[in-house]
Amino acid sequence: HWHGFFQKGTNWADGPAFVNQCPISTGNSFLYDFQTPGQAGTFWYHSHLSTQYCDGLRGPMVVYDDADPHASLYDVDDDSTVITLADWYHTAARLGARFPIGSDSTLINGLGRAAGGDADAALSVISVTSGKRYRFRLINISCDPNFTFTIQGHTMTVIEADAVSVQPYEVDSIQIYAGQRYSFVLTADQAVDNYWIQAIPNVGTITTDGGVNSAILRYDGADEVEPTAATVTGSNPLAETSLVPLENLAAPGTAAVGGVDYALNLDFSFDGTDFAINGATFTSPSVPVLLQIMSGASDVADLLPSGSIYALPSNSTIELSFPITATNAPGAPHPFHLHGHTFHVVRSAGSTDYNYVNPVQRDTVSTGTAGDNVTIRFTTNNPGPWFLHCHIDF
Repeated sequence: HWHGFFQKGTNWADGPAFVNQCPISTGNSFLYDFQTPGQAGTFWYHSHLSTQYCDGLRGPMVVYDDADPHASLYDVDDDSTVITLADWYHTAARLGARFPIGSDSTLINGLGRAAGGDADAALSVISVTSGKRYRFRLINISCDPNFTFTIQGHTMTVIEADAVSVQPYEVDSIQIYAGQRYSFVLTADQAVDNYWIQAIPNVGTITTDGGVNSAILRYDGADEVEPTAATVTGSNPLAETSLVPLENLAAPGTAAVGGVDYALNLDFSFDGTDFAINGATFTSPSVPVLLQIMSGASDVADLLPSGSIYALPSNSTIELSFPITATNAPGAPHPFHLHGHTFHVVRSAGSTDYNYVNPVQRDTVSTGTAGDNVTIRFTTNNPGPWFLHCHIDF
């Protein structure tokens, strides 16, 4: 799956097994050939079958914008400024616990230490030159945790969320959920030295003892040593409600709850083994949904899996709401990703306010915790079967 790309006119290339295609069988290959008109920013790719991407089948993708509205804010934007955050397990995902409580390691750009493991294991080093401004592209490619991301002694000016440019917004910590991306500008304006980069997961090992959950920001000319042990805390964390897009500001529909052509409430439940949405647990069909449609199924009632497919009117405004209670969504917060679209988050986690004027636009959103009712809107301008799912892969 090519996470964040709309695949307009190429729904067959979106990637999810049993929704848009059959899995690629052993010894065979599949060519994905698609265009990305009008899209630029930070994306990623990953397997969309079972828990394969938890074991490493994932990576970043960037589309650079020759007309980037924020180009004047930074000097460097290249391979060296991409930062991936991942959870790593010492047991293959399908052989381990069904719902593991924390990973063995947090990997930052593929390197990290395990609690109680090799204290000298390599950490990623990101190099900067004093006085330069860097556009870092932060991607959470994890299978489960969200991370609180900080860089010791530095602030971060956020300019992009999920491939949507936003008004510059200065923070000193970023909570980033599985599937989400942010670009931020960092100015190398501190003393020439080494500084901790830390990504603390919401579950599992949440300390930085021994350099776990850590990488190093190293100024050119600094000694090649680790910074003094420290836990970095932020006093100005990113708030999703403070992210304001540069264009297409207003949410589709009217400025009222349900003020759209089609509103759908998605009610979660959990029976101790499986999750369900509106009473239906998604089970992959034996024939991909797209192939069912191409084979003549013309009504949603004829499509499998029954109860998990919704027919949306075309060229219409849609509102989806995700109410969370104390019991309906164990493991919350659950980040939900919609394929094929960017949506407006008119109500964010942690907020009871509705913003129809200039809400953040993105493709992956935290649905929050008990009491939240995260609500998103989008327009059905991209025909095809599109997956909507939690991005916790277990």
